[in-house]
Amino acid sequence: MKQLFDHVSQKCSKLATTSYSTSFSLGIRCLSKELRDPICAIYGFVRFADEIVDTFHDYDKKTLLERFKKDTYLAIEEGISLNPILNSFQHAVNTYYIDHELIDQFLYSMEMDLADQTYDQEKFEMYILGSAEVVGLMCLKVFCKGDEKKYLELKPFAMKLGSAFQKINFLRDLESDYVDMGRTYFPGLEMSEFNAENKQTIEEDIDEDFKMGFEGIKRLPQSARFGVYLAYVYYHNLFKKIKKVRPAHVLNERIRIPNQRKLSILFYSYIKHRLNLI
Repeated sequence: MKQLFDHVSQKCSKLATTSYSTSFSLGIRCLSKELRDPICAIYGFVRFADEIVDTFHDYDKKTLLERFKKDTYLAIEEGISLNPILNSFQHAVNTYYIDHELIDQFLYSMEMDLADQTYDQEKFEMYILGSAEVVGLMCLKVFCKGDEKKYLELKPFAMKLGSAFQKINFLRDLESDYVDMGRTYFPGLEMSEFNAENKQTIEEDIDEDFKMGFEGIKRLPQSARFGVYLAYVYYHNLFKKIKKVRPAHVLNERIRIPNQRKLSILFYSYIKHRLNLI
């Protein structure tokens, strides 16, 4: 039965989510039950595309990404794919009317990662749009469950929150992106000149994104609010930790949140949510 195959496909997307990100999988578990499967489907899709450009160094990445892109659109058109990750993704796309333009923009950013490059402001904004902001909008489509008015109201806030998360990832992975991938995402940043001044400039930009993103969280439907708020608190704690360390430390060590601290964040976020203090 097709239902059994769809169930197996969804379990594959959930496995991909829990295997690649304990933080996001924890946030997804704090969403209402009906939202978890489609959000895992979106995460599995973007994670696999990201893996192609970031880790498959011994293979023809360009060919693999082109095939993945072709298979994605074929799955959406036909309503099925023998790739279980794409099968669960097409189900989410077709069920929640996720705009194909969002998928186009995401895959374009993945194509940008195929070339070693230093980003100017225009390319940086384009990359952030595709790699983070539109992913937030895909999730927002699910959260709003077809309420287009609510989606349009929350759209700018979701984009800013996705932007903040991505820029924190860039800051945390500054050294590995440069050494392992040949990428410098922040415009005009010379790695040899990374200092307290340009670190602070980046942090001030992230602060502005966070402020607007948080305003959007407070307006989310109740079914999605706690899970998104938990992700926000986790990233905000990671950001505060990065802000406290010197530039040289950022370049020499990947800043992390210990698992014990993640549990504390979960408890703290749950209490604030239950007491309606968000």
